[in-house]
Amino acid sequence: MEERKEESENGDGFIQGNIPLIINSYVDIFSSFDSRSLSEKALSVDFISEVKRAARDRSEEGLEVVISVPKERRNLGDEFKIKKRLREHFHKHFIEKEREMNKIKKEGFWWVVLGVVVLLGVLFGLVNLEGTTIGLMLPILEIPCWFLIWEGMGKILLDSRKIEPDFLFYKKMANASIIFKGY
Repeated sequence: MEERKEESENGDGFIQGNIPLIINSYVDIFSSFDSRSLSEKALSVDFISEVKRAARDRSEEGLEVVISVPKERRNLGDEFKIKKRLREHFHKHFIEKEREMNKIKKEGFWWVVLGVVVLLGVLFGLVNLEGTTIGLMLPILEIPCWFLIWEGMGKILLDSRKIEPDFLFYKKMANASIIFKGY
């Protein structure tokens, strides 16, 4: 914990576990097309992409998002609402990505299981058959088995990896501290 409190080597005054962001006003955090209140407003795509870029190489533990706002524009009431909105947004998307990854992995697992069961059924069933029909049936029945196994493994190993960066980002941000400070 003490290591995290040391200043970075370049002397910029920011703690190494921080994601420092400078904004001109609170409006920079939110979509300019959304007219709802701060507690409901959609976050800006630019803000999210900047936080993603900054969080990419940061550790999940002790992560802090430090948002610097001009001192004369700070409003503690708005900051409270914004912190709450950011936490809700990150937590909601973390849960969504977690469910999506689990669904893909579960689906892939069941495809593999089905492929193995069908393959074993084909092999045990063909042992009891005699004649030339075995030679013709085995390749025809093996194809769907291997397809199911191959696609199931693809879902588990490849499709889940497509979601993993977003999942890890939202996991980090769901546990991050959000701090406002004046400049």
